[in-house]
Formats: sequence, C-alpha cells, structure tokens
Amino acid sequence: MSSRTRRLLFTHLVPVVLIAGSLVTAAAAPRLSYPPAYRDRVVTNDFGTLVPGPYRWMEKLDSPRLRRWIAKENALTLRVLATNPLVPRLEAQIRRLWNHARESVPVEAGGRLFYTKNNGLENQSVVMERRIGSPKARVVLNPNILSPNGTIALANFVPSPNGRYLAYALSVGGSDWQTIHILDLKAGRTLPHVVRWVKFSNIAWTRNSRGFYYSRYPRPPAHNAIGVRLYHQTLYYHRIGDPQRDDRPVFALPHRPEWIVEGSTLDGERYLFVTTQFDITRNELAVAHLGRRVTHLHFRPLFTRNDASYIPIGVVGHTLYVQTDKDAPLGRVVAVPLNRPGSPSSWKTVVPETHAVLVGAHLAAGRLVVHRMANAVSTLSLYSLSGRRLRTLPLPGRMGTASGFSTHSRSPVVYYAYTSFLHPTEILRLNVRSGRHRVLFAPRVPFNPRHYATREVFYRSTGGVKVPMFLVTRRGFVPKGATPTILTGYGGFDITNTPYFDPEVAVWVRDGGVYAEPNLRGGGVYGQAWHRAGMLNHKQNVFDDFYNAARWLIRHRYTNRAHLGIMGYSNGGLLTGASLTQEPHLFGAVYVGHGVLDMLRFEKFSGGEYWIAEYGDPRKKADFHWLYAYSPLQNVRPGVCYPPTLVTTSTDDDRVDPSNSYKFAATLQHDQACANPVLLHVAHHTSHIYMPLDKLIRHKAEDWGFVGYHIGMKGIPADATSPRPHG
Repeated sequence: MSSRTRRLLFTHLVPVVLIAGSLVTAAAAPRLSYPPAYRDRVVTNDFGTLVPGPYRWMEKLDSPRLRRWIAKENALTLRVLATNPLVPRLEAQIRRLWNHARESVPVEAGGRLFYTKNNGLENQSVVMERRIGSPKARVVLNPNILSPNGTIALANFVPSPNGRYLAYALSVGGSDWQTIHILDLKAGRTLPHVVRWVKFSNIAWTRNSRGFYYSRYPRPPAHNAIGVRLYHQTLYYHRIGDPQRDDRPVFALPHRPEWIVEGSTLDGERYLFVTTQFDITRNELAVAHLGRRVTHLHFRPLFTRNDASYIPIGVVGHTLYVQTDKDAPLGRVVAVPLNRPGSPSSWKTVVPETHAVLVGAHLAAGRLVVHRMANAVSTLSLYSLSGRRLRTLPLPGRMGTASGFSTHSRSPVVYYAYTSFLHPTEILRLNVRSGRHRVLFAPRVPFNPRHYATREVFYRSTGGVKVPMFLVTRRGFVPKGATPTILTGYGGFDITNTPYFDPEVAVWVRDGGVYAEPNLRGGGVYGQAWHRAGMLNHKQNVFDDFYNAARWLIRHRYTNRAHLGIMGYSNGGLLTGASLTQEPHLFGAVYVGHGVLDMLRFEKFSGGEYWIAEYGDPRKKADFHWLYAYSPLQNVRPGVCYPPTLVTTSTDDDRVDPSNSYKFAATLQHDQACANPVLLHVAHHTSHIYMPLDKLIRHKAEDWGFVGYHIGMKGIPADATSPRPHG
C-alpha cells in the first residue's frame, strides 16, 4: 500500500473443433476421485438473487473438518504432480538459473551502505553492511539462522540515520503481520524490546536515531489473526530501549476506522509526513515539523480532499515538492509552499505531465531524478528544481525496468536497480552532477540473452482500445500455430506489468515456449484513465482485454487453444478464475494462484475492505449485480468441461483469505463435467507474498509443469552453443 495490491466471439469453427477435441481427451483420460467436501444448504437472498453457499463453512479456517479435507486435497495433488515428467526437468533448470549471486539496492546511513545479498540458493538474502568506498562487507543479519527452513521471514529493514541501529521486521511464514526488532550494530546484539501487531507500515526514524514511527492495529484475536477485518490503524512513536507499552500514539483517524495511516520522515528527518488513504490511488497528506518534540505533534493538513495522489518527494527551504496526478492523469511534480499549500492554481509545475506515466521522482543534491514509463518501459531524466530539463539519463537496455531508487536529498548519488525479461537484475550508481553511471553489481547467470528476443505488440480490444503486450521468444522464432504459450496478466489496482528477469520465464522460452504479458485495463500503463476503465462496473473490460490477447496470439499463429495456458496470481488469480468460468474452451490449461474468487464476500476478511474502492461493495445493490455477474465462484456451472486447472493458496495467507481458493476448488471439482483434472495445492508456513527460495523453486516447477504438461510442452535441446554467463 505504501509506495506507491473480456469477452468477444472469435470464429465459429475453432470453438467447435476444440470442444470436440476436449471431449475425446476427457473420455480417454481417467477421471480423478476427489476428496468429498461437505455441502450444506446455506442460501442467501441478496437483492432478490438467491445465492447458494454450500462451502461457506470453509471460511472457518481452524475447522478440523477443513484441515482434513485440505490434507486429502494436497495428497491427491502431489500424487498427480509426481507423474508429471515436466516437473523435475523444470525444477532442475529453474534451480540452476536461481543459483547465482544477487544483491539489492543499497541504503546509505551513517557513512555506510546497507543491502541484502544472496549467494545463490539461500532461502533468504542476508543483510550486509560496508563503508562507502570500501570493498569489504560484513554480515549484520542472517535470517536463515532464525529458521533454517525459512518459516520466519525477514520482511523489512531500515538503518537509523547515524548507522547505529538496524530496525528489522520479521513475520511468521511471511504474514503481513510483522514484529519489529532493533539490532544495536555497535554492540552487536538485538535489544530486548520488540514492536508487535504491525501491518502495512513504514519504519520512519527520527533525525537523532533515538526512535522511529510505525503503524499498527489493535491486537487481533489469537484464533483469527489471518481473517480478522482490519480497523483503527494508528501511527505510534517507539523510543529505543522502551517497552512497546510505553509507545505513544501520534496520529489516528477514529472517524475513518478503515483508512490506512502511514508515516514517513523526509529532508534529514526534519519533517514527519502522514499519508492517509482508503482508495489505492488517492490519499490525503498532513505534515508536522520535528524538533525536540517527537510526540504530541502539531500536524498541518496539506491535501484533504481525497481527490488525487499526493506523494511527498522532499523539502527545500520552505518549499515542498510533491508528485501528484491532480489535474494531470499521467502525473507531474509540483512545488508547493509548505506553510500555504493553497489551491492547485498556486502550485508551480516543476516536472510537467507528458505522454508517459510518471512513476516516481527523487530528490538528490538539488536535482530531480524523474522516472517515467512509456508503454511499460522505463526512461530516466534529470530536472532542476526550477523545472528545467537537464538531460536524459541512459539505461543499460532498451526495453527494461528501473526500480528501487535510493537517494539522500543532499547527496548527488542515486542507487537503483535495472532489469528486463532478458537482463538479470543489476545494481547501478548514478551521480546526478556528472550524469555518469557505474555498475555496482552485475550477476553472472547461465543464460545467454542473445539467443532470445523481446518485442512489444499492440492489439485491439473492446471499444477499439489498443492494448500493449510483451512477447518473449527464442530469437528467430517463426509462428507455426501450435507453440506452447503462457499468457499472464493482472489488470487492477493501477499496477503496470513491467519487464523483469524471471528464471521461470527464461526456462520456458529456452525450452521453446512463448511468454505473453499484456498490460490490461485496470492497470496503470496509461495512467488513471486506463485504471478506471478496468475497475468497479468496468471490470469486464479487463477480462475482455485478456481474451483478445489470447485471440491475437491464435490469429497470428503463435499458438492455438489447445496449446495456450493462462497463469495469474492474486488479482491475476481473479483474472484467470473469471477467464476459466467465462471462456472455458479458450484455454488449454489454467493456473489460479491465491485469487480473489468470491466477489460477494471478499470485504469480510483481513484487508478485503481496502479493495472496495477497486471492485465495489457487494453490500450495495448496484455493485452486487456487477460483482455477481463475473464472480468466479458464483459462475461455475455444472455440466461444463473445464480445462485442466490448478488452484493454489496458503493456510497462512492473510492478504487474500484462503477460503476463496478452498470454495472455488471444491465447486469446480463438484461441477466438472469431464476428466480434466482440477487440483488444489495448499502451502503451509508461507504467505501471499513470501516463500523460502527452496520451496518457491519447487512450487514454481509444479505450477509451470502442470500448465506446460497440459498444453504440450516437451522442451527442446539446449542451444547448440553453450550459453555463456551473463554479467
């Protein structure tokens, strides 16, 4: 939350042929015997619509009946996957590509750099420290010794301004619930007092390094920490050495209990900014000056209309620089008098809106490093604070993604990462005064990018809009109409799918497959208008864009329906779940990962309340009807032959409640009309956003292997010329 979580007819003949082919395959294959799932008689009357809920009992996550059913489902899934010849091949290849040293973007504090490093196959990266200009580094925190199997995750770390302390957040199984610990780097020990029940929070140090601000919720009930609804987040101040019971509340919104409240310190920690929001793309902003007093602060409201996004960049003198999309849907940077924010007419535009989306702006030594994306591809440019464009900053590649910018307002040095589909992530150092780049870290990966190609195409969708789509193939690939192809997407929450190096994708294209990733409406590739065109009552546009991507691939002979698999995760799991129920004969296999699948009850669990601004409120009549029209769970139909489907979740997922996946898988298994498998795989001691690397590699091989096997991926010999390490 902080930094900023489609349907058209094609031809008459292909669906008929495919359905006939599916029936022949189904008749020849043995039908699986699924673990019986109890069905009760729950039916609700929602605005005149009778909605059955035979598996609503699965929402009680501690039910012994549910635990027994999950165990049987996992046993069945693992038996089936054990017979899949593609899984061990993929696991070995993915593991080989993961087995390379990796580093993160460093953070500067107290004359030292703090960053993470992984030597290859460590379950988690370790936190390193080295003095600026020195090649010698030391390990300051190794999360792998906290739990060798990776069940305790390092979720975040922030050094204090003087470099004396390291605040680091741990979570069990990668849960969104975090506990903050403080490591005294000088003494070499972790202090005894911890900060608990932290979620969706920054760690914002004060200038004197004696404490930090963080956001927490009231302690949840012990039996329901995963599914409990989140209310009354409050910003607190924690002083080093004190127990949490002495922490002082700093800012809260009691009249808006469902809103996020988050603090950040800027400009040498002289100011505390508080961002409050309920809508993912709009927020309000207040500021307090930090002097000797760090609690009982006087907050000055800056932007209070909840009408746009307002991201503070930095303060120079008495001028606040803000990134906003107010009156600029693609984003701009404005200079605002800190004491008199006034109306937009009094703001000075420093970085104007252009044809590309403004992703971020970063203050460094009196200059602004401006990151934009044109068609989901990064560009960097340098501006003066007066608004003069100084230069374009070169990037290592033509079609890639810059990210992770780390700056200090008074330092000319900027650190950031760069990657692409064919370019493993490297870390760069930029001096804004000279404009020179230097590579701090470049990995050596057994993958030769010269053998592969990325291109971006544009296709037409509902309403005549042009949708961009990345295609990754082997170089010289010639479309022949039946290549195993993975189509993936997201389409929500203003998120843009950008090029990045992924070992699974690299293995897939090296084995001869095609990887396709469109930027669907609902995302942010063209700003807020694109986002709004795929949210609320326009959500069907997202699905239509996805189906039209599939039809473009088929029409241009990249693949056919039997060889086309779709994969999606989280909101992308909603995408593939809806695709499965709306167009079951368009795809050869489907992966639904941790999806939001019951659109009539999503707001009742964990952070689901925050998604109402994106999806709508099922408790309102108008919203209910559009949600009911596409909700994957309510649109499974008996008598339909659904394609081979793998549904995954985790017992510890407290972002998207796992009951979404349980109910959806049970319904699909009950209503499946043919022998195509419908499998449920439930992980333990992992979360929505975290798996230890060893488990992640195994699960990725199983997910891609399941889809790949059912769309005909057999793999081809490796390159005749042995791939040389990249780096």
